[in-house]
Amino acid sequence: MDFSRPIPGYLVKKQNIVRLILFTAAFALVFINIYSPFGVSSWFNISKLELLFYSSLVILTGVLVVVISRIIMYQLAKRDVKISLGKYLIWIAIEIVSMSLFYTFYELLILKDPRSFEGAIKASIQNTSLVLLLPYSTLWLYFSWKDNKEKLEELKSETDISIEKKGMVIFNDDKGTMRLTLKLEDLLYLKGADNYVTIYYNDHQKQEKFLLRNTLKQLEESLRPHDIIRCHRSYMINFNKVKLIERSKEGLRIRLDVLPVIEIPISKTYSSEVFTLFERNG
Repeated sequence: MDFSRPIPGYLVKKQNIVRLILFTAAFALVFINIYSPFGVSSWFNISKLELLFYSSLVILTGVLVVVISRIIMYQLAKRDVKISLGKYLIWIAIEIVSMSLFYTFYELLILKDPRSFEGAIKASIQNTSLVLLLPYSTLWLYFSWKDNKEKLEELKSETDISIEKKGMVIFNDDKGTMRLTLKLEDLLYLKGADNYVTIYYNDHQKQEKFLLRNTLKQLEESLRPHDIIRCHRSYMINFNKVKLIERSKEGLRIRLDVLPVIEIPISKTYSSEVFTLFERNG
């Protein structure tokens, strides 16, 4: 492990520092009232509820060490001071020792603990390490996972934009995973049914179809910039393929400029948008 390399940027982000402080405080509260370290059960001759209040107050006072420490770390990061992994681990060790000294002096001076300083500080360091290292490790893993997820989403977004610039249309499923990419000129129309959409397209002069788990409603906004619009509750069309619009006994229908002939119904709900686009492209 290279201890000289800088720590990941997500460790000194303001929102992550706030999360770390809050999570550490909450963990400390639960830890002290379940595990009862530092001899808290013998601090006061009072009820359990009162003990919960007083012991929690003392622990949260100790957590102020973390608050002050992380504020200093954040200010250093803002000034572009590089913190290496080795220095970060030393920083955590200093936090543990500082909190341990606070709890030790509290036990010896305020509570008149009969133990020697060496015995008290040893137990305090052990307990404080658990109070800090467990939430620190958990959040480090969480921050790393979240950072990697955001980078992957950003990379995916950049890839999608690059593909769209090349005249391609991307189809994602209901979980956001890309399932099909087509040239706009090859796409014909989409037909929706429940939670699935069938995509009809040309492949070397032959009409093919692809079943996608998604809904027309979820696809509408992402496809609109390509002039792929809704013309019916169950249909979306690639308007670049529209040859004509005709009125028959069954109502308005769109005929696509392909062979064999494909006709798609137009419902009253979407007729206005269809005619507006038709006039604009006419």
